Amino acid sequence: MSGLSTIGQILSAQARLRPDALGARDLERSLTFLQWNRRACRLANALRGLGLRKGDRVAVLAYNCLEWAEIYGAAAKAGVIAVPVNFRLVGPEIRYIVEHCDAAAFIAQDALVPVVEEIRDTLEIPPDRYIQFGRAMARAGWRGYEDLIAAASDVEPADPPGPDDAWTLMYTSGTTGRPKGAIRGHRGMAMLGMMTEIELGLHRRDDALLVMPMCHANSLNFFTSFAYVGGAVSIFSRKSFDPELCLRTLAETGATFTSLVPTHYSLMLEVPEARRATSDFGRVEKLMISSAPARAETKRAVMEMFPNSGLFELYGSTEAGWVTMLHPHEQFDKLGTVGREVVGSLPVRLLDDDGNEVADGEPGELFSCGPYSFDGYWNAPEKTREAFRGDYCTVGDVALRDPDGYIRLIDRKKNLIISGGENVYPTEVEAVLAGFPGVRDVAVIGLPDDKWGERVHAVIVAADGQPVPDSAALIEWSRTRLAGYKRPRSVSLIADADMPRTATGKIQHALLKKRFAEEGDPQ
Repeated sequence: MSGLSTIGQILSAQARLRPDALGARDLERSLTFLQWNRRACRLANALRGLGLRKGDRVAVLAYNCLEWAEIYGAAAKAGVIAVPVNFRLVGPEIRYIVEHCDAAAFIAQDALVPVVEEIRDTLEIPPDRYIQFGRAMARAGWRGYEDLIAAASDVEPADPPGPDDAWTLMYTSGTTGRPKGAIRGHRGMAMLGMMTEIELGLHRRDDALLVMPMCHANSLNFFTSFAYVGGAVSIFSRKSFDPELCLRTLAETGATFTSLVPTHYSLMLEVPEARRATSDFGRVEKLMISSAPARAETKRAVMEMFPNSGLFELYGSTEAGWVTMLHPHEQFDKLGTVGREVVGSLPVRLLDDDGNEVADGEPGELFSCGPYSFDGYWNAPEKTREAFRGDYCTVGDVALRDPDGYIRLIDRKKNLIISGGENVYPTEVEAVLAGFPGVRDVAVIGLPDDKWGERVHAVIVAADGQPVPDSAALIEWSRTRLAGYKRPRSVSLIADADMPRTATGKIQHALLKKRFAEEGDPQ
């Protein structure tokens, strides 16, 4: 691919063609494309001035904020590889990532600098390459982000990266075993941006509100897409999700698009109608829902709240990028599926354990092949080999295909419950139990059982303002809706805050399983 193939080149083009147009902002500040490009150039030159070379890794630890746009842009211009670190991680988890990728520098938001300080003595990053940004003055041993930018040139750096170079190294959530670093290159991200524009019909007047963490693939992918098309990127700069503030921000920024998980939408729907009615969502045209199954009633309520918007459902991963898309006109005709392959991808392959294609309606491990699949796992050749069959890659999801070619996700192979010799896919059971009155969220795990090997256990979060679900009633209710081996044999009720999730809202089944195994039999 030639021409505009890196985000650094795209920023330069947008700054030249639309210098005064809004490029990026958070809830406090904003940058035109010209300002954004100049600051990205300054930061890129500052990083090079510290001795960083093309291909060096730079760890970044921050909540959602405007600096993410500058840092991703600077990495693309300097040729260094951005390593976004999940802000929910603790010291030893951060140390593993920094050591595993052999980071050459660390950029951290002031509020998170103390977390880095706890492990700094164990890291091999040169002492002059710790960079702090935020409102607080840089503490001893840290360079001030704004000082570096102010002292650097805004000239485009020489020897920029090419399309085959890596741009980001994104570590997976690591719900089973150690996190793996997925390498994302400039060429693949350029193709992902263009395919997203086609699928969603994006154009320059679009404005994205990015709520998902900027350290994760969902926001990074949409960030890239909107930068390529020349639309504005608004970053929801809050440590945690505030549903009422999110609704107000959608209205006040004039956002045309946002991407959320079902839990976010459920929380927004719980905002009293009287408070929702004060906001005008007329400009919201496109909504994305992903990362977990959504119930029909949730989708209908979302479409009523945003009457001018089309609802899209997406399935993808850090490694594969976008895999399938369910479009607005398909939402209820193909409810429960995640659509068909996105444009530019080869047909999804569903394979059994022997590598053979399964028939329609039969579960198989999902393999996808698009022009933007990841470039392998960092320093993990064996795991990279396991992830690929030829040009097709997998993250271990199990799915089935209906006769029309629509894909229905069943579960992760790693979450599979084997009870009495029968395979139980938690996602399938969760989708049924979510329909029980008073259930806001549900996770299904397998717990040790002397008779069955594993038994199905449901972990429930109650909906606000509704009666607490009765465990015995839920089990009885499931008798007519689930096969005997799939029905929960025990139920636990927990608070929403106690449900372990990744930063993108996915329930961490492995942590739940570990917790309940350690706490003893919940029967």
